[in-house]
Amino acid sequence: MPKQKYKLKIEYDGTDFAGWQVQPGKRTVQGEIEAMLSVLFQENCQLTASGRTDSGVHALGQVAHFTATQPRTEYQIRQGLNSLLADDINIRQVEKAADDFHARFDAVRRHYKYQIIRGNSAIRRRYAWCLPGDLDTNAMQQCADIITGEHDFRSFCSTGAEVSHYRCSVGLAKWSQEVPDLFVLHISANRFLHNMVRVLVGTIVEVGKGRFSIDDFRQMLLKKDRTSAGITAPACGLFLVKVEY
Repeated sequence: MPKQKYKLKIEYDGTDFAGWQVQPGKRTVQGEIEAMLSVLFQENCQLTASGRTDSGVHALGQVAHFTATQPRTEYQIRQGLNSLLADDINIRQVEKAADDFHARFDAVRRHYKYQIIRGNSAIRRRYAWCLPGDLDTNAMQQCADIITGEHDFRSFCSTGAEVSHYRCSVGLAKWSQEVPDLFVLHISANRFLHNMVRVLVGTIVEVGKGRFSIDDFRQMLLKKDRTSAGITAPACGLFLVKVEY
């Protein structure tokens, strides 16, 4: 029986997951969906995502693909998975995909956002970094302007990242104030290094608090040394918004 490839668009609350990728003995997004696909198709179906999200990171538009031999309609797959999965995963869309489609390698741009609450919030703390005190938002936007374009982001990623190079092309880096106490970084790039957004946000926040200057931030980018940059922001504020193909 011929195989059919499918493309999924997935939303999930990452709070109670150990990230996207399957890990023995841990609850992961990939593991949960693959388990329910095996129930739905009565065969093993392996998911490949546009990229792995870490523990605590959320997604509004993660994209993944899988292949299956048993025939199912897109409606049956979406309804079937959503009836089987826990409430913190939602399959937003199912499409048949071309045989050569690859969720990771065909992606041309990924969009993230990072949310900061100015103060404390008992409810939104699961989805934002709660930061009491003042922030110089103009200085933070100047830092965002500095990283726009193509740069080597070695200073702003996890040490020991297994990549062939550290260059990324950032198309958008913009802070916006969406409600009086919610400040959001919108950022898109052709690729992101491990923890890149969280290290950028953590360092830019330190500029906003006056611990570093804008010139300090510019020099960090040029040094290509993780030890020169600031802290890594918490995972709870980070969302994978969408992936472009």
